[in-house]
This record gives sequence, C-alpha cells and structure tokens, in this order.
Amino acid sequence: MFNLFKSKELLSEADREFQIATFKWLLRNFGGDDFYKTTKLVLPTKEYFPSKVDTPEDAASETFEAVKKHAGLENWMCKLEIQEEDANPVVAPTLAIQNAPTSPHGTFQATEENEVVITYNPALASQPTQLVATFAHELAHYLTATSKEEPPGGWENWEFATDIAATFLGFGVFMANSAFSFSQYTNSDSQGWKSSRNGYLSESEHIYALAIFNELKGIPAELASEHLKPHLKKLLKKAHKELVISGIAVELRGVAFVPPTSVANKSNE
Repeated sequence: MFNLFKSKELLSEADREFQIATFKWLLRNFGGDDFYKTTKLVLPTKEYFPSKVDTPEDAASETFEAVKKHAGLENWMCKLEIQEEDANPVVAPTLAIQNAPTSPHGTFQATEENEVVITYNPALASQPTQLVATFAHELAHYLTATSKEEPPGGWENWEFATDIAATFLGFGVFMANSAFSFSQYTNSDSQGWKSSRNGYLSESEHIYALAIFNELKGIPAELASEHLKPHLKKLLKKAHKELVISGIAVELRGVAFVPPTSVANKSNE
C-alpha cells in the first residue's frame, strides 16, 4: 500500500544486475589507478576536441586520434578505414526504398596477423556525436578483447558489455546522446523525418551506466547533465539518486583490479 506512489525504477532488475556485473568485470580487468586516477569524463567541448580540419576524412581521423588519447589507448596500434558509402534510399522526389540496407556505424577486427582494423561509416563524418560514440565503442572492443575472462553472460553479450565499456572509458555523455536520434531532413526535392539508433543499449541503460561511472569517479551529475539532451537530464538525476540509495557504487569500489592478458583473436561490429 505504501509503495502505491513509488516511482518506477529506471531499469529492470535484470538490466541493473547486468550493468553491475559488467562494471565488476571491467574493474577487475581494467580498473586500478588507470581508471580511478587517469580516466576523465570526456565532454563535447574544445578542450577535448580542439582540432579544425578541412575535409570529412580529416575530421574523422582527427576525432579518432582524440578518442584514442582520451581512452588511454593512444599508443595501441590499429588501422582506421572508411567503409563504402550507403546507397541513397531516395530514388525520386516521392519514391524511397523501404528498409534499404545500410552499413554498420563501425566495426572492429583483430586478425590472425595481430593487425587491428577499425572501420567507420562515412555518413558519420557530419555527425560528430555519433562518430565519437562509434569510435569509443570500437576502441572499447579493442580493450575488452584483451580480457582474460568472458564478459557477463559470455562473449555473446560482448556488444552490450562493450557499450558499457565505452562509458567506462569516459564517453558516457556521447553514448547516451547518440543512442537515439529523431530529426528532420530536407534536400532539393524532398523532405521528411528520420530516426536512427546507435549502439546496443537503450538511452536509460546508457544513462544508468553514466551515473555509475560518475559515482565511482566522484563526478557530480551536473557536469555531465550540462551536455546531455534535455530529456536525459532528469533520467541522470534519477539514476544518481537510485545509486546512492542502493549503495551499488560502494560495492563496486571494493572490486580488486587484476591486469589483463594479450589481445584475443575476435572480430565483431
């Protein structure tokens, strides 16, 4: 009876448990001083992305190097490649192809020759938030491929754990802001609305992961909230409140760090 007006929790119990288990996995394998003393909350400001370039390709390359640096992977060798452009689904002013195939936003591959290749969709060059989120996700693949243990639920859950790992590396604001977009488009002969999803987690899941990161690092919610989409600000405040009440951050801070092993031979998108 007294729970009649209690607000619904941000995540289901299963999703909450997966986040906690994933953060424990990340802290065991990639925590320690590197996380607590070095990792920063990366923000969409000139402080973190100061470069000015002339071409989309240069913009993508500069952004990739900046993401590597902020992720603490600046000296990790990998090749960045651009994917082929997607086919234009609009074939006439009033005719568009339904469910036209598109390339993934990015891919990661570690070959048998120990060469690491990350690719990106050229359409992202004009979408800086999604570009940063994509690079963060693929670099999180690179990092977590070195783990000596499987992510929670096994490697079949690697994509979901990798989205959380991107937030663990400091890119939670970008992951949350890019999770879903809905915008108007206009060109010379047509106009309309389009929506897209990026990554594997929902906005609420990204926000919860961001709140865990902030709590572990002692970062006030307001610092991230200032750069979030308006509807995500309340979600972050709610997530922080739930974490304080639950004591999850205290539990996670007690996880001991164990160094990872060499890069595994895996590939994924």
